[in-house]
Amino acid sequence: MKGRPDSRVPGSWILLACIGLIALNMRGPFVAVAPVAGAMQQDLGFSPVELGLLTGIPVLCFSLAAPLASLAGRRLGAEVAITLTLLGVLAGVVVRSAGGGALVMIGTVILGLAITIGNIAVPLIIRRDFSPRRQGTAMGMYTAALNIGSFVTSVVTAPLAEVAGWRPALAASAAFAVAAIGFWVIAAGRGAFIPAPDDGSGGPPAAGRPASRWITVGLTAGFAGQAVSYYGVTAWLPTLLADELGMAPAAAGAGSSLFQILAIAGGMGVPLVARFASTTAVALALGAMWLTVPLGLLFAPQLWWLWSSFGGIAQGGGITLIFIAIIKLARDQASAGRMSAIVQGTGYCFGAVAPTLLGYVQGASGSWDVPLLIILGSVLLFILGTTLSVRTVPKQR
Repeated sequence: MKGRPDSRVPGSWILLACIGLIALNMRGPFVAVAPVAGAMQQDLGFSPVELGLLTGIPVLCFSLAAPLASLAGRRLGAEVAITLTLLGVLAGVVVRSAGGGALVMIGTVILGLAITIGNIAVPLIIRRDFSPRRQGTAMGMYTAALNIGSFVTSVVTAPLAEVAGWRPALAASAAFAVAAIGFWVIAAGRGAFIPAPDDGSGGPPAAGRPASRWITVGLTAGFAGQAVSYYGVTAWLPTLLADELGMAPAAAGAGSSLFQILAIAGGMGVPLVARFASTTAVALALGAMWLTVPLGLLFAPQLWWLWSSFGGIAQGGGITLIFIAIIKLARDQASAGRMSAIVQGTGYCFGAVAPTLLGYVQGASGSWDVPLLIILGSVLLFILGTTLSVRTVPKQR
């Protein structure tokens, strides 16, 4: 919003608050399905495959619609793109909660498309409207808020469903969208609704060595490894703990909760650590923590709480580091948009198939060893791709 005459934003702290509110809407709505999946299946007659689509469709949208989201951001401007994201989330939540199985699916598609636009637009706003010194902090807050939204939604949805039913419980996530829309309209002013095509010239030039094609390839590989690891662990960790340790469903769910909530520490911690250490050292440290998840669950599953904690920090920090690299190394706004679309579009494509692949392999082998080895491979891909790509990112100041 910097430099726009119709913007009412008096300072970057208000924009930072907006980014936090926006991020609360960008994972929670589709995470909300898992706690009420049983009730939805009973009421709507969904098969397990159809239930899986309710969490898989948004991730597929993140992949397949990323180029269109990037185009929308350029043609309409970042402010209008964020408005579309928030209105789309609100519409998707309402439609998903309003009728039968067809409306549930349609609402889920609307949610996926809306969030995909936000996935591309928010990092571009951070690159354009924050000074290089504050970009890392803003990106850390953004990724931390993504996980806060997921955690709060997953904790609150089941109790609400017990009291009011699954439809009102799913609709409750609209409260975040309403709050974000109100705050965004006040902050952005007329710019929230008036298209302003982005010529790609905004934002500071690359602070480090501008990204080459190979850096984009490396970040894409790193993001793909991160996505496969994240969605695979998120989908199957409770089941693995129940099978391997005989844990009750509620206790096994605690492992997944740790994995999600400690991502907040990773998202906020990476920009702080990057002030004192090189980005290469940060990437290697995050990779080491990620490795504890597959290796720890293979050789010492009884310490699941420790591996879940390390993995949570790693997954929150990993996505933060990759986004920081994109906004720091892109030559200009247009390059940042294209790079973000390539990295996220390809990475989420792999992430979308991870739960199904791991479930199939586990069923075919009758063991969790092979799925964990696949996770190990994806973590190694994250380490290799990210470490080689972030070497030229300048140290945060």
